Amino acid sequence: MDTRKLEYFVKIVDAGSITKAAAALHVAQPALSQQVSALEKDLKQRLLIRSKQGVEPTAAGNTLYRHAQSILRLVEQARQDVATSGAAPSGRVSIAIAPYSMASSLAPQIVQEVAKRYPDIVLHLTEIFGGVLSESIKNGKLDMALIYEPGEIRGVRFTTMIVEDLHLVTHPDVQVGNGQTVTLEEASTLGLFLPERIHTLRQIVEKGFHDKELSLKLVSEVESVPSLIRLIGENLGAAILPKSAADALFPDQNFKVLKIVEPALQSKIALCTAEHEPLSEAASAVLILMREMIKSRLLTTYGGAPK
Repeated sequence: MDTRKLEYFVKIVDAGSITKAAAALHVAQPALSQQVSALEKDLKQRLLIRSKQGVEPTAAGNTLYRHAQSILRLVEQARQDVATSGAAPSGRVSIAIAPYSMASSLAPQIVQEVAKRYPDIVLHLTEIFGGVLSESIKNGKLDMALIYEPGEIRGVRFTTMIVEDLHLVTHPDVQVGNGQTVTLEEASTLGLFLPERIHTLRQIVEKGFHDKELSLKLVSEVESVPSLIRLIGENLGAAILPKSAADALFPDQNFKVLKIVEPALQSKIALCTAEHEPLSEAASAVLILMREMIKSRLLTTYGGAPK
């Protein structure tokens, strides 16, 4: 269906007269009448009732009028979007980032790089747990989240970006493991600082202990990175984190970071977006930038992608 015919039809209905519409459109009246006749032939419906007072839409005409208005608005929006697509991305982009993760340490770099590359983008950053974000993603309050993957949540999509083995982080004086690795049974002899149960990382650790029928010695639930640094530094307990997170969160600490084995525990950092809503151009630009940063950080940490 030719959108020009729809534009003419809407103008006729708005004007209430083919003559008035022809004058407004700078189109000859016979040509305009032919366009309406072509629409009626195409749709096999009478669309207008003509009288000496002008024209009135039929029931079918009213239906077409409503749809035509929507179609023409979409066409105009498409024109505007295409016209501005070559410009620098702009607008607000909201991102949630998992606490206790390498991703959270990227926040300053994300802000700096976005400001440098896309000065018209305004970032909104927050920390959030996987189990409580689905509604925020679905209703558009958040564009995306980079979090520990919690498993399937209806209405949102998770794209795994990092799969990492978990490591035990202790004070350097703690005698445990062989200097490179530590078994889960050995780790169970230490008191642990973990996030609260809603955090996916906590759930992974608890499941690992439960599956091996080991007791978990929880010293305290700690969400603050500065507090965790002080607590481990005072040798009051240990933490369990991916190596990249430990390296990023404790760059100036001489903590032991030992890979957990027998069994290995793994966590996933995933990008969470709405299942049926595409990202805006600005959000897509930020996403590409974040992927670059994560890749660079992993190359520094592992010399390549983590196993």
